[in-house]
Formats: sequence, C-alpha cells, structure tokens
Amino acid sequence: MEPEKFEEAVKDESWMKAMKDELNMIEKNDTWELVDRSMDKPVIGVKWVFKTKLNLDGSVQKNKARLVAKGYSQKPGVDYNETFAPVARLDTIRTLIALAAQKGWQLYQLDVKSAFLNGILEEEVYVDQPEGFVVKGCESKVYRLHKALYGLKQAPRAWYSEIDGYFSECGFTKSQSEATLYVKARGEASILIVSIYVDDIVYTGNDQEMIEDFKKDMQEKYEMTDLGLLHHFLGMGVLQTPTSIFIHQKKYATTLLSRFGLNECKPVSTPLVTSEKLSKDDGSGLASEEQYRRIVGSLLYLTATRPDIMFAASLLARFMHCPTSKHLGTAKRVLRYVKGTLDYGLEYVKGKEAVLIGYCDSDWSGSVDDSKSTSDMLFLLVVECLLGPQSSKIVLHSLLLKQNISVPLKQQHKLFG
Repeated sequence: MEPEKFEEAVKDESWMKAMKDELNMIEKNDTWELVDRSMDKPVIGVKWVFKTKLNLDGSVQKNKARLVAKGYSQKPGVDYNETFAPVARLDTIRTLIALAAQKGWQLYQLDVKSAFLNGILEEEVYVDQPEGFVVKGCESKVYRLHKALYGLKQAPRAWYSEIDGYFSECGFTKSQSEATLYVKARGEASILIVSIYVDDIVYTGNDQEMIEDFKKDMQEKYEMTDLGLLHHFLGMGVLQTPTSIFIHQKKYATTLLSRFGLNECKPVSTPLVTSEKLSKDDGSGLASEEQYRRIVGSLLYLTATRPDIMFAASLLARFMHCPTSKHLGTAKRVLRYVKGTLDYGLEYVKGKEAVLIGYCDSDWSGSVDDSKSTSDMLFLLVVECLLGPQSSKIVLHSLLLKQNISVPLKQQHKLFG
C-alpha cells in the first residue's frame, strides 16, 4: 500500500530506503546547493510522493519515492518562463513498431533514472529542505537549484532541452515533423532510430554495433536502467517474437473494468447497437458528468491498441458536457465489449512489405441533433496488421461495414491481412 504522508512512509524501511535513494540521486547530479535564505526571493515548498511501480503482470517491481516541488506556487516571469516540452505521440511509436516489424529489427528500451534532475535551469529557483532530511545546524537555510526537480513548471522543458542538445552533439538528426524522433546514419547502410517519451527511450536499427554504442554512451552520460527488449511502454504490453510484434493493453483494460465496477459484467459482441443513434436530448435524464468523462477518457486511451473501439469512443466524446443516462449506458456497453475481447491487440507481422494506404468517407446529415454530415480521412502504414486472435479479423471487418465506413472489399485484405 502506498503511503500518503511522510509520517506513514517513515515507519517502513523500504520507503525510507527509497527516499534516501532519491536524495542520493539529487546529490550525485549536483542538482542543488545549500545557501542562506534570501528575503527577496520566493522559496518553493517540496513534498514527498510515493508510488509502487508494478510489472506488466501486476506484481511489485519496486517502491519509488519522489521529491516533488510545489510548482503551483511558482509565478511566471519570477521563477519560470517557458514550460512546453514535446513528447512522443502514440502514432509515432506505432509507426516505429511497424517499421521494425517490416525490417525485421528488434526494439529496445532505456529508462532514465530521475530524468528531470538532469535538466539545467535558466531561472533562479529556491526550495525548502525536504521533510525528514533537514541538515542539522542549517535549519534556516534553503536549497538553490542548479537543475530541475520534479514538480517545477519548467522541469519537462529543461530535460527536453538537455537531451535534445546531447543527441545533436552525438550526430543525430531530429525529425521535422516529430520533435522527439531522432535518426542517426553510419555510412549508407547502417541506421539507428530513437524516440523519447520523457524518461523512456525506445530505439531500434539495423546495426547491432550502433545499438550497443548508443546504449553505452547513454549510460555514461546519464544514470540509466537498461530494460533490454521493449516489453512495456506507456501502459502497453509489447511482445516481440521471431515472426511478429504484438502490442496490447490487457492490464489497462482489466483495470478499467475493475475501476467502473464491471468485473463480472456480461460481455457483448459489438461496441454499439448499430440501429441506435445517439443525440443530445434523448429524454433519458442526466447522468454523472464525472463518471461519464472518466469512462470515455479511458476508452480513448485504450484505442492506442484497439482501433475496433475508435468509432464508439469518438462518438461518445461528443456528449462530454451534458451526458444522459443513455449515453452512460452506451459507454458501459463498450466496456462490456472490452470485457469479452481482453486479449485483443495489434500484431505486426515481420518481413511483410509496408504499404501506405489512405481512406476517406463521409455520411449525409448523419447527426440527429443538427443534421450535420461527418467526414474523415485515414492513412495507414500497413505491415499486415492484425487485431488480436485470428477470429477477430472477421469481427473488425463487420464493424467497419456496420459503421458505414466505405472500404472497397477488394482492398480490405490489405488492412486485415
């Protein structure tokens, strides 16, 4: 069980060790120095945050304590300026996986320990001494930060600027359309591709020597954990076999069912009842906005590996501001569909030729509320991407037809294998 306060954590030796490890990392990185308190400079408070990191199967990996600055007290122009920092998009990660499958490459992962502690600050920032670790005889002093702490508004930007500069020094070229994707070539044949999501680094390529050199250089520059082959990323499980790469969110989907009290629900075969149309005013009465938004937001994240619920989740998202009981019931129906398809995911078959396919479609006055039409387009880099078990190809095929997405039958085999 994760402690909520320092007083609870101090009673457990494992959490005490986690806090000491965090402070040792801060000292090792020369993150701060103890100085006299300045009366004309604001001092930001800090607090301990405790988190138990789990493996993909739900077992405990380790207890993690994080010293976090109370960034909500910062003032723009005083102790921070710019805050934006890019992260890898999920579609970029999926494209990288598709490319690795098509080329027969393996995907690897590094985890940067306390990544934000490496970001160099441009502003003058002071923080209090952490609870339980105040230096004796220096109780009135504070820490001046040279590098960022978690919780500071500019911490993500400082870390991104640091890692971006390092990659540039190492000869990487940054993608013009994706600020967290880097490519490095050696000669005309060897290539290394790296994508970063805050402190998670995913990399692949066709030259094992380049891969090993990159890992060695990163471990020398930053404190790193070598996670080996990519197996777990942003809540997605990644299974790499000699013939394919399979990504799924089974653990996340199971957690959703438990969170919304649907562990024992009866599964259904389709996400939506295709004969029904949703509208703003259906006469069924208002539902809890908070619960509805939580369900729909969770379903939208689940679409990272579940395109079969994309239409349903997007449709439900139209009614976030004033959901009715019917909308909530429909959202729970999608969860019942997820209950029966927990093992579904995306499988990228290795060695298949990549094909770029585009689709577009529109309906005519499809909205019950305002008679507006809906149009959209979809472009896929297809490497014989299958959804879950073999039987699911038929399920997804029928969903596309029922949802009035006009894909020519002669072309559908390209999408579903």
